[in-house]
Amino acid sequence: MEELDTLNGTIDPACLQQPPLAIDIIKQLDGFEICLYSILTFMSCTSLLLYLELCVFIYRKLPYPKKTTLIWINGAAPVIATMSCFGMWIPRAVMFTDMTSNCYFAVVVYKVLVLLVEELGGSNTFLTRFSGKPFRINTGPCCCCCMCLPHVPMSRRLLFWLKIGALQYAILKTVLSIVCIVLWTNGNFDLSDLEITGAAIWINPFIGVLTITSLWPVAIIFMNINSFLRSLNMIPKYAMYQLVLVLSQLQTSIINILALNGTIACAPPFSSQARGSMLSQQMMIMEMFIITIVNYFLYHRTYDPIIFEEDDNEKNTNADLQGSLVEHTV
Repeated sequence: MEELDTLNGTIDPACLQQPPLAIDIIKQLDGFEICLYSILTFMSCTSLLLYLELCVFIYRKLPYPKKTTLIWINGAAPVIATMSCFGMWIPRAVMFTDMTSNCYFAVVVYKVLVLLVEELGGSNTFLTRFSGKPFRINTGPCCCCCMCLPHVPMSRRLLFWLKIGALQYAILKTVLSIVCIVLWTNGNFDLSDLEITGAAIWINPFIGVLTITSLWPVAIIFMNINSFLRSLNMIPKYAMYQLVLVLSQLQTSIINILALNGTIACAPPFSSQARGSMLSQQMMIMEMFIITIVNYFLYHRTYDPIIFEEDDNEKNTNADLQGSLVEHTV
């Protein structure tokens, strides 16, 4: 009892409560916070509008199924910014907004691999071009330091397993998110519960393993074919995808760990964890807004299809043959 009194005397009771309701936040906003929330909301809405305009451009200018893939990939930053805006205004919904963003990005990881293959003409053309050629697999995030790994010849089976490796994250992440919500409604799932008996300590590391496993196939494909895609600005496009990954996954995890350790101080009505989530949402809105603008200029244009050197040589040979036939006829 004495320890409880000491605890109550040193810690503000608000630091031990749930995140405040949206109406409570609105009532306590001062002039600076009103401007901050307004600017961040404007950034989020602008990101969404830019994305919608880009979707119209892609739908009109690009063929199917490439346009579907590009619409999915470009939606990563605007969706995360929009969900972060909801989480900023409604702190108690942060778990759901984060799960929605992560589930969407899990699909984007698979779509990036699909885009890399489609840019080279699709699976059949890709296999015609690279079948039997050695692919290096010592790439991040799994085996970047394993230089002794042998090169693996590309085949239809290998391409199939690479696609499965990226697709499993999109499926299992969604399934595990639904399981987490069901456990949360029953009081068995709490992100702040790091005890060995808690569900979070088992589910979150498993999701981390799934994430790394899905990123590896995408990195393998990109590292082996990026030299053919320079004319499509694929390197900066891939860099934007990697940046969204780092900011939405790694940055958020670091902030949450600091909040759980108490490094981020409590500021009533926000507990330490709620304040960490709030800072994370605000940072994500600004970062995703910038990424949305960069992606808009990268994707709001048409690129010439890739022509391999073999195709050029074949066309030149055919042209020479036709010229010889014409000359012979004359």
